[in-house]
Parts: sequence; structure tokens; C-alpha cells
Amino acid sequence: MDIRPILSTLMRHKTAAALIVLEIALACAIICNALFVISDRLTQIREVSGLVEDELVRVQILSIGNDAEQAARTRSDLLALRAIPGVKDATVLNQVPFVNSSWNSGVRLTADQQQSTLSATTYMAEDRFVETLGLKLVAGRDFNPEEYRDASSLLDGLTGDASVPAAIITRALADKLFPGEDPIGKSFYSWSEQPTRVVGVVEHLVRPSQMGGPTAREYSIAYPLRPHYNLGGNYLVRTEPDRREEVLAAAKKVLLGNGADRIILDENSKTVEQLRREFYQGPRSMAWLLGIVCVALLLITALGIVGLASFWVQQRTKQIGVRRALGATRGQILRYFQTENFLLASIGIALGMLLAFAINQLLMGRSDLGRLPLYYLPAGAVLLWAIGQLAVFAPARRAASIPPATATRSA
Repeated sequence: MDIRPILSTLMRHKTAAALIVLEIALACAIICNALFVISDRLTQIREVSGLVEDELVRVQILSIGNDAEQAARTRSDLLALRAIPGVKDATVLNQVPFVNSSWNSGVRLTADQQQSTLSATTYMAEDRFVETLGLKLVAGRDFNPEEYRDASSLLDGLTGDASVPAAIITRALADKLFPGEDPIGKSFYSWSEQPTRVVGVVEHLVRPSQMGGPTAREYSIAYPLRPHYNLGGNYLVRTEPDRREEVLAAAKKVLLGNGADRIILDENSKTVEQLRREFYQGPRSMAWLLGIVCVALLLITALGIVGLASFWVQQRTKQIGVRRALGATRGQILRYFQTENFLLASIGIALGMLLAFAINQLLMGRSDLGRLPLYYLPAGAVLLWAIGQLAVFAPARRAASIPPATATRSA
């Protein structure tokens, strides 16, 4: 089809054409970035934690005053928890995933390094840490009995001479610290001037918080340090999947029965799946909100195209009638309006792509969002082209159905 008549007509209606182009450009820019943000949030929500989440419950307990027997009582708590019917294992941690705070420390590769290579979260791992959490070792081994130390004694006397000789790290952290190398036996420096040797690598273990952004979610280190319950107060209990609520209630009774000078933080004592749902409530709500915005924006854009096309059909009734009288078929009239819309949409989409990159640069500077992948642009373009063609179809078909005699009598 010759597009010169179409361009000539559009030049006579510059304001209306410019408004549609601007509407499509804004829709393209916003939708491309919104879809990218939705995808990013859904990726976060679906991330692999490394834990057997459907088998874990967390009980958080703290003492009311000082507890001189906190280490011994922790050992007693663990024995009692492991004896509850339906419990597979239990451990105590300084922190748990899917909360909004975490223990973190800088990691260096050499003793004389001035600045940290990165910041990693640090888990204090009691003897049953790997088994209780259900972590998958992909290299090396679990800690040996002689490698465990008491966390409180180390923290109370932490100096330049204190050290933690062994650590288990995540595969993501191993790839970052020792790219292309076998991490087992390699050393790093974190808590002291003494090196810590990597003895094992787990496939996944997420940070408790979002510190460091998505790329640092699995920069995690586990040290063979036995914490007592007053270092965070986190007991994790692994249960049979269908007995979590039952075990959670029993675990609270067992812990309270081991000393009346302690309190259970009920609002924080729940299944790990509940912790995860609450942790990602913000990203989930944002994804839904942006999805609604995208649908509303597409609807508004479609209504704008329908309105403009209907107005132009009304304005061009006589012109359409003349073309029909000269032998133009209904299909030709229909294609005319669809081609016109396609040209306007293409101009708007081209401008929208440039605007999409500008918005993405702004979001990258103000948040932890990554660079907009190029494939979002053609995806947004195809979506808007399709919406445009669907929106213009009804007015165009109405124009094509006008009888030539009726059209030529119109004023």
C-alpha cells in the first residue's frame, strides 16, 4: 500500500497524531520498565533459599535477665527439642533467613588488603546446622567435631589473635572469591588477622536480609561456632512436613518448661514458609500493583486509539465514500486505517524505547534494579502493535462498511 496519502492525511492532523504518538511512547517506556521490575520481583520471590522450607519452624526465645548457664541450657533445649515426636532435627542459630536484619562482616583475600572484597553474612553453626537446614554440600565436607568452638568465648575475647580456622561457604560466594578455582583449602580473612580455611561449599544459603542487593543474596559464610540461645534466640526445628504446627506448639512448651525466666517471641515464632511469605510481601505487592498499572495503561492507550480512529472515520466519511465509489474495496479501507495506526504506533514505540532506557538509567541510580535487557523492547513493541491493531479494527471496519452512495451525500 502507498503510504504517501496516509502521511499527507496525518500531516493535516498533526495535533491529534502527535497526541497518539506521545501516548504510545509513554506507554511503551512505562510498560517495558514495569514488566522488567515485575520480572525482577518475581525472581526474588521465587529464589532458592537452600533450606527445606516445608519442614522447618522457627522459635525465638530470649531470657528476661542475665543467664549464667545460657550455654548449658541451650544444649538442654536442643536435646529436648530433638525428642519431640515428629521432629527430625533441631539446631540453634544467631540468625535465620527471611528476616530484616543480619550479621555481616567484610571478607578479604589477603591479610594486608586494606578494603574488603565484599561483605558476607555470617551464620554461627552448631553441630546439626547442615542436617537441620537441609543444606546440600556440593564440595568438601561438614565441620569436624574438633573444629567447633564456643561462640560466646570467642566473641567475648575477640582480638587480632583470635580466629575461626574453618568455614563453609556458598557456591555463589566461592565463585566470587575464587573464580574458576577449587575453593576447598583456599583461605580468606574476615573476623581477624588469622586466615579462615574453606572446608565445604553448599549449593544455596540465602542472607537473612536484602543487604547488598540481589547479586549478594547468597554471599553467606557458616562458622563452626556453637551459639547460645541469647545470640539471636533462634531455634530451627526440622519436622515431618505435615506436623509443623503441632511441633511448633510443642516446642514452645518445651522451651518454656526449661526455665521460667525466658519469654517466647510469638510474633516471630512460625514456620519458615510463613517467614518467607511475610519477607516477600513488599515485592509481591509491588508486582501486583505494577501489573494493574500495565493493564490500566494498555486499556487507556487502546481507548485513545479507538477514540481517535472513530473521530477520523467521522471526519473522513466523504473521503471514504469517494474512495469506495472509485472502486476501493472494504479490505483496502480496512488496511488503510490499520496501516495508519501501525505508522503512528511505530513512531511512538521508537520514541518509547529511548524513553524506556532513560527511565531505566534513573531507576538504576536510585535502586538496586539492573540494566533493562534488550529483549523487553521488542516484547513491548509487539504488545503495543497488537493492542493498536485490535483497537483500530472496530472503527476501521465501520468505515469500510459505509455504503458509497451514503458517504458521497454526507456533508
